[in-house]
Amino acid sequence: MEFDYVIVGGGSAGCVLAAHLSEDPGTSVCLIEAGGRGDSLLVRAPALVAAMVSGRPKLNNWAFRTVPQPGLNGRRGFQPRGRALGGSSAINAMLYVRGHPSDYDDWADLGAEGWSWDEVLPYFRRAEGNTRGADALHGADGPLAVRDQSAPREITQAFIAACETAQIPATEDFNGPSQEGAGLYQVTQFSDGPHAGERCSAAAAYLFPVMGRANLTVLTNTLTEKVVLEDGQAVGVQAKGRQIRARREVILSAGAFGSPHLLLLSGIGPEDELRAHGLPIAHALPGVGTNLQDHLDHTLSWHSRRPDVVGLNPAGLARLARAAWQWRRDGSGAFASPMVEAGAFFRSQPGVTRPDLQVHFVIGIVDQHMRKVHLANGYSAHICVLRPESRGSVGLQDIDPASPPRIDPGYLSAPADLATMMAGVRRLEAIMEAEALAPWRGKRLYPHDGSDAGLEADIRARADTIYHPVGTCAIGRGDMAVVDPELRVRGVQGLRVVDASIMPRLIGGNTNAPTIMIAEKAADMIRGVG
Repeated sequence: MEFDYVIVGGGSAGCVLAAHLSEDPGTSVCLIEAGGRGDSLLVRAPALVAAMVSGRPKLNNWAFRTVPQPGLNGRRGFQPRGRALGGSSAINAMLYVRGHPSDYDDWADLGAEGWSWDEVLPYFRRAEGNTRGADALHGADGPLAVRDQSAPREITQAFIAACETAQIPATEDFNGPSQEGAGLYQVTQFSDGPHAGERCSAAAAYLFPVMGRANLTVLTNTLTEKVVLEDGQAVGVQAKGRQIRARREVILSAGAFGSPHLLLLSGIGPEDELRAHGLPIAHALPGVGTNLQDHLDHTLSWHSRRPDVVGLNPAGLARLARAAWQWRRDGSGAFASPMVEAGAFFRSQPGVTRPDLQVHFVIGIVDQHMRKVHLANGYSAHICVLRPESRGSVGLQDIDPASPPRIDPGYLSAPADLATMMAGVRRLEAIMEAEALAPWRGKRLYPHDGSDAGLEADIRARADTIYHPVGTCAIGRGDMAVVDPELRVRGVQGLRVVDASIMPRLIGGNTNAPTIMIAEKAADMIRGVG
């Protein structure tokens, strides 16, 4: 099999690339995905995200684990990642968040020329089909459906009111002129037509509408084993023991864990890592797998005295069943909820120039990524440090391509991250104890004794990811840079990386919309547009 472009990974970036590169009928494209089609009811129904994120069973989810984390009492963290067309956009909470504009100016300062805010904004706008309409910051005609939530709960509005009592103002748009504030998240969800109320994954937005193109081949349930190199050039990949050749380029879009893993399996990476596993060194590139950054998250949960939240008790399940019928009928109601209905961005202390903490407010109890189930009605609030100083790495456990990568996020290895997290939790606790939430407030899960030592112990005992790993094939300057600003792997012809792994620094927000933006911009680079 031979194509012009071979794309590895049918996630958020891969779907965008496959759709754009195949717009030219004279260009052949092969998209290879290790998982399935990503179009089942589990993916399409927003409320059913809870059934996938836990990884029990592994439904559309790689369900990775980290190595033991010293900063988290030696616990192994859990890392859900999407394994289906659409990637993690098939199993996420659908939140449309770009981060702070200054994040992208930081990228440019770190050597990512061409990736400043003014230079990436057109690609955010091109992707976006926002029902609010177009303006200087938003697009209305893009393939990615973005909308306001159809039926946020009363408790969600109470959370926003509670934030206002804590001097966090209400905001209508986290992607507007000012990110700071509390409000409802916009979501990537279809608002009308036959798919009204369904999740708009990257596959649903970009790939499914063009699957019939004669020049586009999509291979699912196909694990890529390595990149095939000849004379320093990528000429294809090996998958299921056969070669799939690329006349122009191989593009890795396997994510912050998958892309460095595949480079290492191909002999591209740090020499000591490759030698440790007996792999021949095809190209020494010391930055591969380094610079891993993630948003460490801490969760506060309460039982609810009112039933208008999510509970897994008989009455709650009956309400969900009725909501499911309403959703199937017209795409509205509680089953269309992202479950993470509201949030907030705020600063840990007055001298901070931009929000460094983010809150996700959930209309149910979330404990250990839904791996620990509570039957009671309840609600939760998650808080994460947006720009952690801690750094980790991705490596090999062994040379079997089917083995998961070795993931070490290095959580809380930088002391400043713990201090920022503790400041954020203190403020979040005050918000959650505000009068606005009193009608719902019942018993708190996992209370601590109120001391700094007690709070630190609680964070180290329970904190884990909020699912935003980036940085392991970063743009940059110097020997540790993996890709150049055109996302070409340094020192290897015909090979690019296009996904969240290229971010030199983690952005201040959720990472799905930025990943789609990266692929939009990369598509123009590859085609020589602009």
